[in-house]
Amino acid sequence: MQRRKFVQQSLLAGGAIIAASNAKAAGKKQDHWDDNTPFKCNYGIHDGMFNNLSGKDFIDQIKFAHSVGFRAMEDNGMMDRSPEEQQKIGDAMAKLGMEMGVFVINFDNWPLHVSMTSGNKEWKEKFVSHCKKAVEVAKRCNAKYMTVVPGNYDHSISLDFQLANVIDTLRRGTEILEKNKLVMVLEPLSDTPELFLRKSDQTYALCKSINSPACKILFDMYHMQRNQGDMIPNINRAWDEIGYFQIGDNPGRNEPGTGEMNYKNIFKHIHSKGYKGVLGMEHGIALPGKEGEIALIKAYREADSFTI
Repeated sequence: MQRRKFVQQSLLAGGAIIAASNAKAAGKKQDHWDDNTPFKCNYGIHDGMFNNLSGKDFIDQIKFAHSVGFRAMEDNGMMDRSPEEQQKIGDAMAKLGMEMGVFVINFDNWPLHVSMTSGNKEWKEKFVSHCKKAVEVAKRCNAKYMTVVPGNYDHSISLDFQLANVIDTLRRGTEILEKNKLVMVLEPLSDTPELFLRKSDQTYALCKSINSPACKILFDMYHMQRNQGDMIPNINRAWDEIGYFQIGDNPGRNEPGTGEMNYKNIFKHIHSKGYKGVLGMEHGIALPGKEGEIALIKAYREADSFTI
């Protein structure tokens, strides 16, 4: 064989090997779910999200979530945990450099009872008491944001009186939280038409009326898709009063990519507007077992793969 022809064939063969190796590497990277690289957005897991991949111990789940790129956690039931457990979770999060998202100020057996709308003195005192407790919980777990739901309609009085009662009660809570540089985030919901707070524009007006840095909107995108739609324009309209986001695709309330919502575009929009806070993963998992939890991580990698 002529030397020139041999060299050409060798170069072609070498190029083919390199190309094949690159393709294999690209395929591996694309399918690689257990990557510690932090996500662009700060998605917050919750208890039970990785039971199969890490076990049922919550701190083990937090450590596992960190190992696959998540840097935040939220826990609706934090106030129901013992002070010792709250401190232990807070310490574990701090050691990992993870951010605590919301917990719920659950003061009214939500959502079964009328609460703030009635103007009842008992409800006001109960809310104030729970806000004081929430301050101590927040110190233990390094939290800043607490979810608040005003409760159901009181059909015995007019809407205007109900609104006034809600504003009065919330102001009593903000007086406590503002002193401690904490924030209640009001969550409009879609669970039942009996809930007083259901839309972002209504919540925006409520926050403007209270006019406190300690009272903002929890913009749960699953609930707002069900109640309003028009996601990105409504985020823009309410932007200066939004303190926190939560995630869930619709229908089904599972991870991004399992429903009708284009979360890649939504995350890109929120990120481009400069939001650095937590986006809570308050949703279920579409598939069971380890496979479902791996699929969830992959879904977030895909939704987070936007470019600015």
